[in-house]
Amino acid sequence: MSRTLIAGGRVIDPSQKLDRVTNLLIEDGRIAAYDVAPNGQDLTIDARGKIVAPGLIDMHVHLREPGREEDETIKTGTAAALAGGFTSIACMPNTEPPIDTQAQVEFVQHQAALAGHCNVYVVACVSKNREGKELAELGQLVQAGAVAFTDDGSPVYDAELMRRAFEYALMFDKPILNHAEVRELTSGGVMHEGLVSLLLGLSGMPAAAEDAMVSRDIVLAEATGGRIHIMHISSGGSVEVVRRAKRRAVRVTTEVCPHHFTLNDECLRSFDSNFKMSPPLRSASDVEACIAGLVDGTIDVICTDHAPHALEKKMQELDQAPFGIVGLETALGLVGTRLVQAGHLTWPQALEKMTINPARVLGIDKGTLAVGADADITIIDPDRRWTVDTSRFASKSSNSPFAGWVLTGRADTVIVGGKVKHQAERG
Repeated sequence: MSRTLIAGGRVIDPSQKLDRVTNLLIEDGRIAAYDVAPNGQDLTIDARGKIVAPGLIDMHVHLREPGREEDETIKTGTAAALAGGFTSIACMPNTEPPIDTQAQVEFVQHQAALAGHCNVYVVACVSKNREGKELAELGQLVQAGAVAFTDDGSPVYDAELMRRAFEYALMFDKPILNHAEVRELTSGGVMHEGLVSLLLGLSGMPAAAEDAMVSRDIVLAEATGGRIHIMHISSGGSVEVVRRAKRRAVRVTTEVCPHHFTLNDECLRSFDSNFKMSPPLRSASDVEACIAGLVDGTIDVICTDHAPHALEKKMQELDQAPFGIVGLETALGLVGTRLVQAGHLTWPQALEKMTINPARVLGIDKGTLAVGADADITIIDPDRRWTVDTSRFASKSSNSPFAGWVLTGRADTVIVGGKVKHQAERG
């Protein structure tokens, strides 16, 4: 029997509304007991001055494999997840080929098992080949282990197809995750449409393109009783639409990424493609609206939309460079700095959105430190100040707009299934 004692840490488990200093015992890969005195355990981890939290969960990650291994692989992406404090991630299906068959789901699961880093859950396609014309075999994908469905990177554009997707997914109680964008309004755009895009002479992507699709998805979810999860929300209008829908008890959840509560469209004045993403960085008022949505509970989940791209791709002209940034290794520091340290959220509130809430959206048995649960644990040093150095990322790519930033808060030790998988560099 293997026994590990995590001693003296501030245990924060939002799933149990627990926040106190105590000792936590792990036995054979599971949470065994609280308030245990040191007594010859195989390993004792000194967590004094640190937060002991359920393993962080990122429900929106692009691992790129198969098909774009020059950007990321399952091995490097899961290593980056560990470095960022994540013990579980959900990967998106916009690979080449897309994850729309049982074989593709099983391939990802096999590669993740070979990597042996963190838990990897598969989000499979809504439509065959992500073409938006015909539903994928949702039942077979669930049998293979898919936890949700999305055509992320593209919206499910056909309203009738989306309606049927809600109805079929209801049979398995799985959510549909949609990239909210009306493509006719954003065609050729490289940044948020507003005063800054006008001054820079760059084609814009209006917030209305997001707001309209969010509204459509919520109407269809309400009509069918289906579960809709709005991906990477970025506009104040969309936040308000979701807020009103929740008041009507629509089965809607949503997520926000650190870059959308940290950066705004003014960053594009640099013409740096590392600030190019979809949805785009919006106005300062949209950033404030996203933070307000986090504070009042409208926004349920904080995730990264980790979107790695090889250096040569991001070095192109702004209109040619792909959308997206890496995010796994900076997310926790940005939450600590821009949300907790800034006074918007407490650590228990922030961790709820990075542990039990994404677990509930995906329907996975994670995100808790209850006795008997899997010992997936992230020990956080909330006062650790560190400088973002993209050359030291575990990710295969380094397309981050946060290079050189000084952040507060970092994963100190990451435990998956009772085994220490990552420890931060000291000093």
